[in-house]
Amino acid sequence: MSKQDYYELLDVPRDASDRDIKKAYRRLAMKYHPDRNPDNKEAEDKFKEISEAYEVLSDAQKRSAYDQFGHDGVNGQGGFGGGGGFEGNFSDIFGDVFGDIFGGGGGGRRRSSVQRGADLRYNLDLSLEEAVRGCEKTLKVPTLVACGVCDGSGAKPGTSARTCGTCGGVGQVRMQQGFFSVQQTCPTCRGEGKVISDPCSKCHGHGRVEETKTLQVKIPAGVDTGDRIRLSGEGEAGSHGGPAGDLYVQVNVLQHPIFERDGKHLYCEVPISFVDAALGGELDVPTLDGRVKLKIPAETQTGKLFRLRGKGITPVRGGGVGDLMVKVTVETPVSLNSRQRELLKEFQEAMDEGNHKHSPKKHGFFDSVKKFFEDMT
Repeated sequence: MSKQDYYELLDVPRDASDRDIKKAYRRLAMKYHPDRNPDNKEAEDKFKEISEAYEVLSDAQKRSAYDQFGHDGVNGQGGFGGGGGFEGNFSDIFGDVFGDIFGGGGGGRRRSSVQRGADLRYNLDLSLEEAVRGCEKTLKVPTLVACGVCDGSGAKPGTSARTCGTCGGVGQVRMQQGFFSVQQTCPTCRGEGKVISDPCSKCHGHGRVEETKTLQVKIPAGVDTGDRIRLSGEGEAGSHGGPAGDLYVQVNVLQHPIFERDGKHLYCEVPISFVDAALGGELDVPTLDGRVKLKIPAETQTGKLFRLRGKGITPVRGGGVGDLMVKVTVETPVSLNSRQRELLKEFQEAMDEGNHKHSPKKHGFFDSVKKFFEDMT
């Protein structure tokens, strides 16, 4: 009877990634494992089939041969293709799946030395004006880049790395301790499977060197503190030809001397004289686009909030323009001369003749205080 297609067995597409194949195998192995299905011959056979499929599809060389020639290409190389009883347990099955987490692996397969470079973070301070309008910044980022002498191989030009003699290129060695067998990273090649006998003089065999890169980054209009801008491939170079990581530019908007930002809205506080507050008037109010006139009605109280629509910020993710909130605070006069003091006393006397109608909040408050103490007695 012909064997079922390995991809169909694991229920993954033919272009599935290694990660997807591992996830599919783990899910099916948990379902059909003999320990979870005792005395179930059908489940045991199914488990052997998916294990054989995973053994082939998780190996790049075997998978390539299988994709080209089908089952004839692998010629029964699957770990469970030969039949016989199964004597493994959960740790045997998932050692390969979790090997990259725990540093081991039950399959004895070589850990790939090709690794993606690390992501980097750059903290960028912006003024409020730069954040609101957008700008272009020059960044100087210290990072690791591929060595230009050896093209990232780590070996001296004209030479190449050789297979590790300790582990035979597997990257791991097995240590026997009594009844126990422990598999660990090869101490000679540190898990890479290859050893550089004649290292590059510039990078000393690391394949990467430290360098400060100069980058131009465009800051979109409307960004705020906490926003991140991702520059793909501008992180650290990968090892042994691996892809570079990414650079994340973390935005921090500096405090402004006039405006305070809250999302798409701006707030500012404008002091006015008590004469302007009482009689009303017109003020020049600052905005990010210049000055605008703001009418102050008569009898304006301190803390009054005025809204200037459309004078805020356009959010970077779209949406309507915010507003500018102007809070007026009545400023008490200071450094008065004798004439000014005299006029204020005359003004106070004239106010007292108004039967409290000029200061309703003040007299209402003290009437409440008086009643409070009367109720206590």
